[in-house]
Amino acid sequence: MLRHERFGQAERVIWIGFWVNLLLMAMKLLAGHFGRSEAVFADGMESGCDFVAIAASMIALRIGKKPFDSTHPYGHGKAESIAAIVVSLVIFATGAAILYRAADTIVHAAYQTPRAVAVAAAFVTIIVKEWLYRFSFKTGDRLQSPALLAMARDHRKDALTSLATLIGVAGAFLGFGLMDPLAAGLTALLIFRIGIQTFHTAAQELMDARPPEELISAITELAEQVPGVEHVHEIRGRRSGQYVIIDLKLDMDPEMTVRESHEIATRVKRLIFERYPNVGDVMIHINPHEEEHEDMIRL
Repeated sequence: MLRHERFGQAERVIWIGFWVNLLLMAMKLLAGHFGRSEAVFADGMESGCDFVAIAASMIALRIGKKPFDSTHPYGHGKAESIAAIVVSLVIFATGAAILYRAADTIVHAAYQTPRAVAVAAAFVTIIVKEWLYRFSFKTGDRLQSPALLAMARDHRKDALTSLATLIGVAGAFLGFGLMDPLAAGLTALLIFRIGIQTFHTAAQELMDARPPEELISAITELAEQVPGVEHVHEIRGRRSGQYVIIDLKLDMDPEMTVRESHEIATRVKRLIFERYPNVGDVMIHINPHEEEHEDMIRL
């Protein structure tokens, strides 16, 4: 898949999320206000926080799709991980706000009897948000986009929030006012869990954590199948947004000419690119096979 196609698909998913969120926010604010439901109205206000996440993702993708330059020789992909950190902080703030609101409602016993329109709004939100989560996660997982995956988790967070809202509003509608804040408090804990997962993944990528072992093993096996490569001496990898950057040390015949070893290394790189579209670059170092050499590194 070409570079502009990858980012084009990601941007389409984000724009769909943007407009659907806008409609849902308006629906919940109106339903909460006219349906006398503080929970649904607060859920609509919470949807406003989603625009921060979406805006961060859109900015990150615009930055991340820029090609490498003299200032950023490894590209701009880390912008997506930074955006995911921002999204995780928004998720944390949302969970804290919901937990505080639930506790305040219980302390002051400020229960209300909502109307049916508020219950319907919460139900519709769950369906739409779960669909947005699956749609965003499928594309984000295929493109290996940190920004899209973080936004997908934010959609799942919203679905959980609206589920608690539905339970609470339905309970209050039937006369059990305490169910509203209790369900909201439980959802806040689930939201914190999603925020922790999003933050952890993004932080690992910013710290150049090793990609999945399956990918490293598969690339090692692929490189060693190329004629002229005696052994993969060492392989390392790190994420940069939607791409993985691979460092390879290949053992080759010490009597081989520089031209020959370069041609073999080029074949290895081309084969990796053809097999793995999410690999952004492969840097290859050649070692003499079965000869002592020192691996110099200060990290």
